[in-house]
Amino acid sequence: MSFDTSNAGSYFKDKKITVLRIGLLGRGIGDTAYVAEAGAQVTAVDAAPKEVMQSAVDQLSQYQNINWKFGPYDFADFKGADMVLVGAGTPLNEPVLRDCRTAGIRLVQSAALFAELSRVPIIGVTGTRGKSTVTHMIHHVLSQLTGEEVLLGGNVRGVSNLQLLKRVREDSLCVMELDSWQLQGFGWAGISPQVAVFTNFMEDHLNYYEAGGHSREEAMELYFADKANIFRNQEESATFITTPLVFARAQTFAQKAGITIGQEVVLADTSVLPEDMLLSTPGEHNRLNAALAYEALKALNLEDEEIFEALTTFPGVPGRLEYVGATESGVRIYNDNNATTPAATIVGIEAVAAGKNVVLIAGGSYKEVDPSPLLAAFEAHVKRLVLVPGTGTEKLGALLTEGNSSFDCTNVATLKEAVETALAAATSGDVILFSPAFASFGLFKNEYERNDLFMDLARAATE
Repeated sequence: MSFDTSNAGSYFKDKKITVLRIGLLGRGIGDTAYVAEAGAQVTAVDAAPKEVMQSAVDQLSQYQNINWKFGPYDFADFKGADMVLVGAGTPLNEPVLRDCRTAGIRLVQSAALFAELSRVPIIGVTGTRGKSTVTHMIHHVLSQLTGEEVLLGGNVRGVSNLQLLKRVREDSLCVMELDSWQLQGFGWAGISPQVAVFTNFMEDHLNYYEAGGHSREEAMELYFADKANIFRNQEESATFITTPLVFARAQTFAQKAGITIGQEVVLADTSVLPEDMLLSTPGEHNRLNAALAYEALKALNLEDEEIFEALTTFPGVPGRLEYVGATESGVRIYNDNNATTPAATIVGIEAVAAGKNVVLIAGGSYKEVDPSPLLAAFEAHVKRLVLVPGTGTEKLGALLTEGNSSFDCTNVATLKEAVETALAAATSGDVILFSPAFASFGLFKNEYERNDLFMDLARAATE
């Protein structure tokens, strides 16, 4: 039976809910507004000082039933809670979470809580790379073919998963991009999406998973264990779509965890797509993304021809090899802001290069992922490298010095200076690619701030 979204108070009213790490990106703010509006007694806690979180406080100022606490976490703010709504990225070894578990206090995350309460069919997509593109491909096709509103949630900019409850209908369907942190919540709840897509698995977030003294191998196992929640609790009637490489690791994981993969398993590859099928998004990796999306849509009993036709109209995802435009001199500019690992940047370079014609803007904060594989791609395709500051940039710079690289490299202080330098270096037929290979922290609050600044600069150059 579906959750009665017209009477949210029947679930949240008078419950004591502690919100941990509300954040500033809109998702946590929307979730908190939802439970406060429903009549919960809310305690919002964040380790950041009040002056940093003032924007969140201001946006929720109308709710008198929210009590704010800033600074170091105190279990007194959790003790007696009916549930703790945990923000993504909370450290695995956070002491107050351990204390909550010991006290039997329920831990939830909003994506999984939406799935539990709404009981609508969920198509969930995860993976180190490609999950955003595949999620939006599936959502695009369903929206085109059904003519109805298809809910879109999970790790989507500014989208509160709990606010989506207001839009649930009896026949609703939801497509969710699920990162490893949101899948922790699915693991806590013991649930998985009805259709699960796992695009690939590579090194990422090792700065998070190595915390607490874990080795790199242990960190990768912890990372995969979180990702595995997308298929771990699927029923036999569910569908698990992935690649042969990921499935081999999933089988090893299942054997160690003592679980059975009894649901339907579909292994995707690009051969399912028509050879003459043209996508607006460049690169062979996007053909694999389209193949994964196709298999998910097939699991919903859609017809091949209508799926293929709708996929060709998919415009791409902002910040993922997004074509911005061309300058008057014929230089094309692409925004690949969300490429926050070396592997993602390599794929981006190879997707847009035609020989050695790429002027690459990169650099940022180190995530404990080895940048050395970038060097071969640089040598093959990068005409000029422009680096913005960061701990990852320092690691890459040391590698470039050791390797006596033969291509031009310029270090700059700001993203604005990086774009100006790239425009001065590029000539007709070149491509300016912004593909950082590292996280945004340091120069920026988050990847969205970095994305928006680059888009402003790039649009100004192409107008």
